Amino acid sequence: MAYLVLARKWRPKTFTELVGQEHVVKALTNALDRGQLHHAWLLTGTRGVGKTTIARILAKALNCETGVTSAPCGKCSACLEIDSGRFIDLLEMDAASNTRVDDMREVLDNAKYFPTRGRYKVYLIDEVHMLSKSAFNSMLKTLEEPPDHVKFILATTDPQKIPVTVLSRCLQLSLRQMTESDVRCHLAHILNIEQIKFDDAAINLIARAAHGSMRDALSLLDQAIAFGAGEVYSESVQSMLGAVDQRVIYDLLEALAQNSGEKVMQEGDRIVASGLSLDAALADMAKILHKVALAQALPDSLVQNDPYTTHILSLSSSMDAEDVQLYYQIAISGRRDLSLAPDEATGFMMTLLRLWAFTPNQAVREEIDSSKLPSSVLVDKEKDDNGNTERQLSDPEGSQLPENKLIKPLIFDGDWEAFIQQLNLGGMARMLAQHCAFGSHEGGRLVLILPKAHAHLLEGAYQEKLRVTLAPYFKEVSIDIGEGNEPEMTPVMKREKRREALKREVDAAINSDPVIRQLQVECDAIVIDESIVAKE
Repeated sequence: MAYLVLARKWRPKTFTELVGQEHVVKALTNALDRGQLHHAWLLTGTRGVGKTTIARILAKALNCETGVTSAPCGKCSACLEIDSGRFIDLLEMDAASNTRVDDMREVLDNAKYFPTRGRYKVYLIDEVHMLSKSAFNSMLKTLEEPPDHVKFILATTDPQKIPVTVLSRCLQLSLRQMTESDVRCHLAHILNIEQIKFDDAAINLIARAAHGSMRDALSLLDQAIAFGAGEVYSESVQSMLGAVDQRVIYDLLEALAQNSGEKVMQEGDRIVASGLSLDAALADMAKILHKVALAQALPDSLVQNDPYTTHILSLSSSMDAEDVQLYYQIAISGRRDLSLAPDEATGFMMTLLRLWAFTPNQAVREEIDSSKLPSSVLVDKEKDDNGNTERQLSDPEGSQLPENKLIKPLIFDGDWEAFIQQLNLGGMARMLAQHCAFGSHEGGRLVLILPKAHAHLLEGAYQEKLRVTLAPYFKEVSIDIGEGNEPEMTPVMKREKRREALKREVDAAINSDPVIRQLQVECDAIVIDESIVAKE
């Protein structure tokens, strides 16, 4: 028997076999089971997401010899003939090659005749948006008042080009692009049944390259099986697709997180030397940074079967959230500018240089690193009026520090909110500091209290980042989880309280304004509360 490509061999034959279109399946299943059959359906979606497949299953459901059902038997002559493309009452038409009005009239003239074999005569018109204006006009009368034995199933990748007069006569069902997770699981299922050896990294590459199209994924899988001599492993798939090894991108981002400019450029040289797509490398970098940002904001949303989950979690704890956002913007901007660079390699390496050179908090990190302070700068301990230990910088020999090296002394006087505003904290460390309340300060030991509602902020490396920032000013810093009522409000609570008070003042001022009151009396004007924004 001749070889059958996977896209045809594994084409779903029932609604239960469809992958990733549950919303469409549910709507059609309910309609078929309840006998609420529309006379015209419009299936929209990008290539390879199942439009024609759903149309053929729907044709079987309408003509199955067991009756109209959402679960056609697949064994009767009608089902078998539809599966093989030989059913006389299923008329498939490609609108891309039959755009003329004469072609449409010829098809519609036969609509008045009863079906030869089946219960319904089904017209499947693919890429219907390619029909001419006159061809659409010739359809309108039949679409508006079709014979009882006729059903239309229209499919298109571009519904915007279909006249609204046609759209209004159809029940529109929008098919979604397949998620990488759906594609990955389906490919693994097929390979297991076909008894073909593979690794997860290989099907991850194919799932990404398919861009939401299951048909494209199956075609790429066919190609990968041939390329890998009957096996599907990441090395051969990378070579086939010209894709960059994901491990190299993760190594590059790890070097960036460690602020190792030399290693960043070395990893960049490796990618350039591989001769693979530099545009794809920057695209992969942007995707990984998106996953890192997602892990920082919503760690529970990570895909658990992703082989690089450990790397993503590591990067999420070693990078500031603000840095991740900047890196993402630089990556996508660099990808856009590749065509403007003298050559792709130069544009790619310049993008990496920007990623390393423009880390937003680098200057702040160097400034608070006590190991980089000049030896003439000493830390003196004094006590304030309350007996609390405070630190300030002094120069016992009276020497002057260069202006660009001068660090302004910070003195903690018990006002935690004012103190952290001077620290230039960034990312999650700043969020943690703002949600902590001042507990106590004695003997150089600072105790902060974090409300139980925000206990999740102590996870990851955020607590350590805050400790490193505070190290030059306190001997010891501890953060306790609050029990019951906190001794003081956190900076966030204080700021919200000030805003509420300011909002009340602004509301009172607006409501007492004579011009506004006159407008309310004479013009029935109203003040929209949501439009009033009080800023500190």
